[in-house]
Amino acid sequence: MGQVKYIQIADEIRDRITRGDYSPDQAIPDEMSLAKEFGCSRMTMKKALEVLVFEGLLYRKRGHGTFILQSPLQQDQVNVLSGETIGLTASAKGRQVTSQVIAFHVAFPDPEVAKHLSIDQETPVYHIQRLRFIDGEPYVMERTYMPSPLITGLNEKVLQGSVYQYIQENLGLTISSSHKMIRADKPHELDRKYLDCAPDDPILEVEQVVYLSNGTPFEYSFSRHRYDKFVFTVINIQRPQ
Repeated sequence: MGQVKYIQIADEIRDRITRGDYSPDQAIPDEMSLAKEFGCSRMTMKKALEVLVFEGLLYRKRGHGTFILQSPLQQDQVNVLSGETIGLTASAKGRQVTSQVIAFHVAFPDPEVAKHLSIDQETPVYHIQRLRFIDGEPYVMERTYMPSPLITGLNEKVLQGSVYQYIQENLGLTISSSHKMIRADKPHELDRKYLDCAPDDPILEVEQVVYLSNGTPFEYSFSRHRYDKFVFTVINIQRPQ
């Protein structure tokens, strides 16, 4: 229950930062004040703020408090942090995310897909192709493979929303980590058709394997992003020795 509480608090404070509820020139309220406001322990509040520090939204200034980290990023770009495994809907929180299902079927995997999902070639997988929109504009094309015996009950209705939310809330599974490779590529025919790419527009492709908390891989995917709509940020935090 404690973990759910601090994540909920982190979500609310993140929303406040996005809305501009806190002045970027002043420290946000201290841990004790926030703990009193949210009706939680100081330790729970500390964990919630640590989530936002790790995400690069806040930073601590010794002796002065906790401040919002100012970002020069454009407002219409989605900022994806290197350590995040939260999906597009959560990354673009506060904006309208919709999906168009281009292909959806169950088939036996080829050797490469089976290897990345740690399954044999006789285990059926979902093959999903989705176009994701933010505020009605195409942002990313996803090609995803998931073992159907593990991620049960997927259908077009689920694919219209957040698959990660379905996995965690409906199936009761916990998504814990991912391994990503990010590369630049030239646009394919589908990119030009669905992402409104010019023939010479670069594409940011993210190949990833995503894992449940027990270490089981449940997703092998390729996401092709419009170069002008995404920023991938790596945050390094120097921890005290």
